[in-house]
Amino acid sequence: MKYVCDVCGWEYDEEAGAPEYGIEPGTKWEDIPDDFECPLCGVGKDQFSEA
Repeated sequence: MKYVCDVCGWEYDEEAGAPEYGIEPGTKWEDIPDDFECPLCGVGKDQFSEA
């Protein structure tokens, strides 16, 4: 599953993860901490939608 930031368009792909931001490949969106912020624009997890 992929999730996209509604504000800036940064995409999180569960399969790829985001190792450059400390999120291992295979990490499910629901397993990412609730205080996660978009690495590009800083909005919270609630500002992401399924892609």
